[in-house]
Amino acid sequence: MSKKHVVVIGSGFAGLSAATHLAANSCSVTLLEKNESPGGRARKFEHQGFVFDMGPSWYWMPDVFDTYFSHFDKKVSDYYDLIRLDPSYAVIYGEEDTLNIPANLDEFKAMLEKIEPGAGTQLDKFLEQAKYKYEVGIHDLVQKPSRSLFEFTSPGLLVDMLRMDIFQSMSKHVRKFFKSDKIIRLMEFPVLFLGETADNIPALYSLMNYADIALGTWYPKGGMHEIIKGMVKLAEEKGVKIRYNAEVEEIEILNGVAHTVRLKSGERIKADIVVAGADYHHVDKHLVNPKYSNYSEEYWDKRVMAPSSLLFYLGVNKRLKNLRHHNLFFDEPLGPHADAIYKNPRWPEKPLFYASVPSITDPTVAPEGMENLFLLIPLAPDLEDSEEMREKYFDIIMERLERISGQEIRSHVVYKRSYAHSDFKSDYHAFKGNAYGLANTLTQTAILKPSLKNKKVKNLYYTGQLTVPGPGVPPSLISGYVVAKEVLKENNS
Repeated sequence: MSKKHVVVIGSGFAGLSAATHLAANSCSVTLLEKNESPGGRARKFEHQGFVFDMGPSWYWMPDVFDTYFSHFDKKVSDYYDLIRLDPSYAVIYGEEDTLNIPANLDEFKAMLEKIEPGAGTQLDKFLEQAKYKYEVGIHDLVQKPSRSLFEFTSPGLLVDMLRMDIFQSMSKHVRKFFKSDKIIRLMEFPVLFLGETADNIPALYSLMNYADIALGTWYPKGGMHEIIKGMVKLAEEKGVKIRYNAEVEEIEILNGVAHTVRLKSGERIKADIVVAGADYHHVDKHLVNPKYSNYSEEYWDKRVMAPSSLLFYLGVNKRLKNLRHHNLFFDEPLGPHADAIYKNPRWPEKPLFYASVPSITDPTVAPEGMENLFLLIPLAPDLEDSEEMREKYFDIIMERLERISGQEIRSHVVYKRSYAHSDFKSDYHAFKGNAYGLANTLTQTAILKPSLKNKKVKNLYYTGQLTVPGPGVPPSLISGYVVAKEVLKENNS
């Protein structure tokens, strides 16, 4: 490919991935970041010795990260150190009712066996299928640009897709193997990352269980932002020029060709190719002339969005007990909370929530003798999040956290910051204030996702969690790679 200038918008995982792949293949690449630091939702901030990851906190699918760095003859260990968590995480069903999920598979099977006799054998069968889905899904299906049905028409792939239960719900699939409500809730938990309930997520995504149980839960020492730090270093090694505080105002298009990216400052940057890693809806409706939009506003309003979140970043001036690095609070029924997210959008009465205490694993993210506490409540997109509402829900979940863990915490909070819908909108132009992109429902999978290529502009591409392959950190890494391959294939003269 001749030396063409590619402008990439957004320095999240997908944007950094696309930019680095393109730069490594003889493109001149400028990456524009709206905010003052890289990472998109995976930014970090610091306060008096506390180091907070702002978004992603789970490190799953380590092989995807290995593959990413191997594209450039690098290793993960060249950029950050990984720690495998054991227990992987805790699932809290109520007071004195907690499952600490062991990293060792035999120990995990024994734990299930105690809950439901025969569940260990059933787990072997469940994981055998999940492994197959993982290997075909991650190493084949999600690597496709999904721009045509013909990508999926080979007889072998059609057989694979049928074997992967794409037309069965995850809920029904899990119940074929297990009867215990406790185990079912545990097995359905990973698909919550995909933005819908197990009733509406294809059973294909039991591949997430394989990632969880067989491949393990990991933590990059220093925090998730260390991945971004490593990716930025690699991008710059490959020649990517990264500019911060460089918000894009418009992609200027003439006769179906994007030729200039204009910043809010008024500066205009010439481009042969544009790759938008910013929020797809924002790019489609606000950065291009309406006649070049890929989709109508009606189309966007019909999309099923993954949840938004209410987050709290807390600095606690003592060590906490009875908590793990990752803690899932399932002490209330999922049904009413799921209804408040997906069916009748509203603030839930009794929300499930997630608590992360990374300082248990990594003392560098909090001052000595103190704790770094991250709380998350999944919520319906596009809710109004007033300060009063944030405070109300802070008290709701803190009361349960304190009662179940058996300790006073609120009076020991020395730093507190909240983050919700309005922040996602202002920081990332997130459509409806979503945190995780589009839900991975069957009707929003593969070619049914927003296209990675603009249909009316010959040199405008999209990457990130609203296009293929979908939401999450590993899929975003893959998305950047897939888009870069399409750019190189179509612009190789």
